Amino acid sequence: MSKYKNIKINTLSMHNIIDEDSDLIPLLTPEDEAEMNKEVVPEILPILPLRNTVLFPGVVIPITATRDKAIALIKEVNKGDKTLGIVAQKDPASKNPTFDDIYHTGVVAQILRVLKMPDGNTTVIIQGKKRMQIKEVVQQEPYLKATAVEMLDDLFVEDSNEFKEIIETVKETALNVVEENPNIPTEGTFAIKNIQSNSFLINFISSNIDLSVDEKQELLEINNLKDRAIATLKKLNVELQRLELRNDIQNKTRVDLDQQQREYYLHQQLKTIQEELGGNSQEAEVQELITKGKKKKWSKEVRETFEKEVARMKRLNPQMPEYSIQRNYLELMLDLPWDTYSKDKFDLNAAEEILEREHFGLEKVKERIIEHLAVLKLKGDMKSPIICLYGPPGVGKTSLGKSVAEALGRKYVRIALGGLRDESEIRGHRKTYIGAMPGRLIQNLKKAGTSNPVFVLDEIDKMASGIQGDPSSAMLEVLDPEQNAAFYDNFLEIGYDLSKVMFIATANSIGDIPWALRDRMEMINVSGYTIEEKIEIAKRHLLPKQLKEHGLKSSHLKINKQVLEFVVTGYTRESGVRSLEKVIAKLVRYAAKSIALEQEYESSLSQEKVLEILGAAKLERDKYENNDVAGVVTGLAWTSVGGDILFIESILSKGKGLSITGNLGNVMKESATIALEYIKANAEEFGIKQKTLDENKVHIHVPEGATPKDGPSAGVTMLTSLVSVFTNRKVKSKIAMTGEITLRGKVLPVGGIKEKILAAKRANIKEIVLCEANRKDIEEIKESYLKGLKFHYVTEMKQVIEIALTKQKVKKNVLEIK
Repeated sequence: MSKYKNIKINTLSMHNIIDEDSDLIPLLTPEDEAEMNKEVVPEILPILPLRNTVLFPGVVIPITATRDKAIALIKEVNKGDKTLGIVAQKDPASKNPTFDDIYHTGVVAQILRVLKMPDGNTTVIIQGKKRMQIKEVVQQEPYLKATAVEMLDDLFVEDSNEFKEIIETVKETALNVVEENPNIPTEGTFAIKNIQSNSFLINFISSNIDLSVDEKQELLEINNLKDRAIATLKKLNVELQRLELRNDIQNKTRVDLDQQQREYYLHQQLKTIQEELGGNSQEAEVQELITKGKKKKWSKEVRETFEKEVARMKRLNPQMPEYSIQRNYLELMLDLPWDTYSKDKFDLNAAEEILEREHFGLEKVKERIIEHLAVLKLKGDMKSPIICLYGPPGVGKTSLGKSVAEALGRKYVRIALGGLRDESEIRGHRKTYIGAMPGRLIQNLKKAGTSNPVFVLDEIDKMASGIQGDPSSAMLEVLDPEQNAAFYDNFLEIGYDLSKVMFIATANSIGDIPWALRDRMEMINVSGYTIEEKIEIAKRHLLPKQLKEHGLKSSHLKINKQVLEFVVTGYTRESGVRSLEKVIAKLVRYAAKSIALEQEYESSLSQEKVLEILGAAKLERDKYENNDVAGVVTGLAWTSVGGDILFIESILSKGKGLSITGNLGNVMKESATIALEYIKANAEEFGIKQKTLDENKVHIHVPEGATPKDGPSAGVTMLTSLVSVFTNRKVKSKIAMTGEITLRGKVLPVGGIKEKILAAKRANIKEIVLCEANRKDIEEIKESYLKGLKFHYVTEMKQVIEIALTKQKVKKNVLEIK
């Protein structure tokens, strides 16, 4: 409905209006309405434009006249028959409206009363009589006058049942609107219930409903009373829905406010009780944080952040979830080791002794650590390097971090990154979330208590992307010495200096590390161990460790080098020593069980006793196969667990084409195709008859078909195998090879040379064929690893054939098909 001020006047005016002679003007009756319709309208009618108001027939409204033209018109009309025309302005801002600035449909009205207000303005109470339409304006000054005014009659069928139902619905809806709107006085309900005229009821409601001037004018211009009633009902329904929605919102808000006031009152009581008992726990908590903060040696930025967050905590209600998050945040700031660094040890000899004591081999890694210490000693300060140790499992990459920390005199921290899929584990969660926490980096620095620990990022190649983001991308900032001086954690929301942290990442395969991340790290290859190294590691580290873990002394079990070598060669084949440790643990358990049961046992184990405890030797895979059959050649391969040997078998059968089996990847299949095509193109040089090539089908197989195999390094092995089977020439005994081939017969270098050489030594290989470009890789390997091996460096496949194949013929490796 309309604003409170207008509604109150209108409803009161409908109840009764006291004129100057104290006569009562009752509510409009049907008889009054009929009499009004019969009244004669003057030929020339003064026109009073109204701003923001539309007058309806029968409705009484007050008007405050402020414009000079309006005041002059009212004075003139009030002296005469008090009849005038009321129309609405199209533009309320217009101060001197013309014929084009007003709506042409309005109401003939009568002045009921003129009141002089204390502020000097004139208030006029007028009543609408009948709708009219202006055809022509005959006067503009001093006010508007119109002639040729056409009176508009309401068209309706009074006795229609449908119309009666519409009127009842309009009345009922209007009463609901009055009830829902607290700004409308109770007189509004009384007025609506007491209106007898249907047309006046519609006009009264249309006048008082909360609509714009345009919408009210639209209702006024509807000639058919039934249509006007339906249009008014639509507007009433919209208004009712709006009021109900607003009241619902107010009720909910009031309930929430009441609950908040209740909690505030209870908290005030609790505060008073706590003060009586010895103080407010929240204030004491905040004061404790402030006291701790004053003792910290923070930078200006960190201290300002802390003070701002403490002030925010003071304003929070202790019962709110945000309070505990804020407290955790401030406690984290206090616990983090801002600008707290442990002092590095610069005794290089002692550091070297620690590294040698804890780890056998790993010369490159030890050399890099000593270099870092030397620079620190000379310069005093430097950005710590990002080192990535990559190699097969079980070679001591992770445990090396502890030794480095001990050698440097720093704290040791380790994060397992295997299977990590959530970026928030690195960067932390934002404080806005319930249960928010900082990232693992910040958490572990808090535990370490210093800002320069040795930080081991274990299995960095095992991180994976998930729906929560890509953790490897988040690590780009962490592992960049130029950026990690201001590492941003989402929970901490302030830069933290990681440049003094010494990061050591570990990985099994560098191919699984994103190139951008790999580019930020110094890659150091930790290769597998030789048999001799494994024996030393077992003697120095593994056996004493297992004896200690099983509660035994060194005198309870002794294993000499010969037995250890038997254990290493017969029961392990890995590049590392993890499986070897498990085997030694089983031998130690034998002694522990015998001691616990008070049984006699051999404290110095023999090979026979080892066979009895461990069972028959299991290592058969690396056993070298003989060269009695043409087409079987030994190749060297690299796997994620170290080096290995594999056998390429070729056989001929009647027919045409090439078959390849053994669970080979596309690259190996392509190598086989290249090898066969090269042989066909150079058959005469190898002494192969064209008839042999045309009439035989070639089948190449790599045993252990359950194991996937791929890579280009088996190219030379496949080509040697094919030449052997085509020429029936015997392959030289105890020779292995590795290298990629081209269609021109060139031999290209490959990787994983050290692992492949170790695999060859385990298989008792004596000669190895390599690409000339791999000579530099051999020169980097310790001479002790190369003992007993003879290397042949080649550049073309013809050289390989000359070295690998003898002139001796063997039994044909041909499958006869009858």
